[in-house]
Order: sequence, then C-alpha cells, then structure tokens
Amino acid sequence: MSLFPFAEYWPFYLAFLGFVLAMLAIDLGIFNRKEHEVSFKEATTWSIIWVVLSMGFAGLFYAYTNSKFGADIAQTATLEYLTGYVLEYSLSIDNIFVFVLVFSYFGIPAKYKHRVLFYGILGALIFRAVFIALGSALMQFHWVIYIFGGFLIITGIKMFFSSSEEIEPEKNFLIRIFRKFMPVTTEIKSKNFFVNVDGVKHATPLFIALLFLEATDIIFAVDSVPAIFAVTKEPFIVFTSNIFAILGLRSMYFMLAGVIDKFYLLKYGLAIVLVFVGLKMVWLNDWFGGKFPITYSLGFIVFAIATSVILSLLFPKKEEEMIHITDN
Repeated sequence: MSLFPFAEYWPFYLAFLGFVLAMLAIDLGIFNRKEHEVSFKEATTWSIIWVVLSMGFAGLFYAYTNSKFGADIAQTATLEYLTGYVLEYSLSIDNIFVFVLVFSYFGIPAKYKHRVLFYGILGALIFRAVFIALGSALMQFHWVIYIFGGFLIITGIKMFFSSSEEIEPEKNFLIRIFRKFMPVTTEIKSKNFFVNVDGVKHATPLFIALLFLEATDIIFAVDSVPAIFAVTKEPFIVFTSNIFAILGLRSMYFMLAGVIDKFYLLKYGLAIVLVFVGLKMVWLNDWFGGKFPITYSLGFIVFAIATSVILSLLFPKKEEEMIHITDN
C-alpha cells in the first residue's frame, strides 16, 4: 500500500507543481529577464538556493509524515527522499558533460545558454513526470523490478568500461527528422528559437541545441527513474526528489562547466552506483527481508560519488591525456 496514493494526495502534487512553476517564473521573469552571461557567483547562489529549498521541503515532508504516520515511518520516508535526491543529483552530472559539448558544438553564445537550459529543464520536468507515472504503474508488477534492476546493472557495467565518445548532434535521429520539415539557420543573431527568413520560418541553432538536450534527457531518464524506484516505491517521493534535483541542474552547469573535465573518475563512481541500485532491486532487498536499509543506501551512494571526486582531484590526469573541452 502506498503512503501517498495519488487519488488522495493529488492536491499535494498540484501544490508542488505550482511552487515549482512559481520559482521558474521568478527565475526567468525577474532575475534572468535580460540575456546575460551567468557568473560563477550567480550560479553558486542559485545552487545554494535550490539545495536549501530541497532540504526545506525535506523538513516539511518529515513534519507532515510524522504527524500522519509516526516518527519511524517519517524517518524512513524522509531518508528515501534524501537518498533519491542525492542519487538523481549525482546522475545529473552526466548531463553537464552533454551541455558543455552541445553548446560548444553549436557555438551557443554565453548570454543565451541560460535561456536554452531554462526551457530544456522545463521540458525535462514534463518528461520526467511522464516517466515516473509509467514507472509507478509498471512497478505494480513484481517481475518489472527484476527487469529494471538488470537494466541498471548492465548500464552501470557498460558505463564503467566505455570510453568517452564525441557527441555528434547532427547525427541524432530526431534532429535529422526535424530538418526534413523545417529549415535551420546557421547564425545566431538573437535569443529567438525561430526566425523568419524571406518570409519562411526557420529554426535557429538555439532550438536545435534545445531539441538535442531534450532528446538526451529522455535517454538519461531511462536510467535515473528506475534507479530512484530502487530507493522507494512511493511515486510522490520519486517525483519530488527527482524534480528538485533537476531544478538545480542549470546552476550546477554554470558552476562546473569550466572544470567538469577534471572529474574524470566520476563516471566510475556513477557506474558503481547504478550497479549497486540494480543489485538492490534484484537481490539486496530480498536478502534483507524485503527492504535494504535506506541508511546503507544513502551512505554507499554518497561514499561512491565523493570517493570518485576526491580521487579525481588527488590524482589528476596528465596534461597530455586530458581532453579539453572549449566552452564557447
């Protein structure tokens, strides 16, 4: 039985979505009304704001769950939320590598990057909601748990042994199909996603970059959504932790874009986490009587990510081995 069935708690979903949309409106309508290059200080400030809001929600969530179900359930549910948040936030770092490469590939000016990412994140919120709804329905069937778990284990192993490949957006199937129906300009003269050229509507490279980022996020969601369902089967917890992590992704990009290539061991940490959550679904939960301790899950995920980051800094790649990404 779900603690927060949608039929009873749909006003909570609406309230949460209203809050998210209000924050996005404040972001775009007030603080980023004019196109500008986002500074490290601004990005850091917004990163802190999103983390504080996420932790504030955790506090409110614990208080409500405690009053409704008691302290034990409240503690477990809140830890599940925090674990899901850390897990999704960690997996989202992979998106930053893609952001850097795509912006460089299309030559997106720095002052327009926030606009592309804003609408990219907005689209990601919609797609994640759809994936979570589908995942919640599928998780009702016990055999799906083993399929998801096996998929995560295979994905983690592939990530661990795969080499870095150059991303070529022009070869993306979705973009190639789009170009058959609408011409695309080669220049970026304004913030617009579409412009009229000799009376004919054209898409700009800004829109193509946005289209590629949305397609890429769908691929990432295939990994991240099942991973969070390994932590909790509560759709409300999956939804809120996932959305809060995504909301902090833009500011995290502007913070880390210039140094992300230094964390070259991070992909191994993420790969280990994916294998771990896959094993949790197919084996560890049953081994621990149906529920692997959430404190162990949170501790292992934090340890794996932190270790990969620290080792990347302690043992940096040799200069001649580094693949430098120029972020135009």
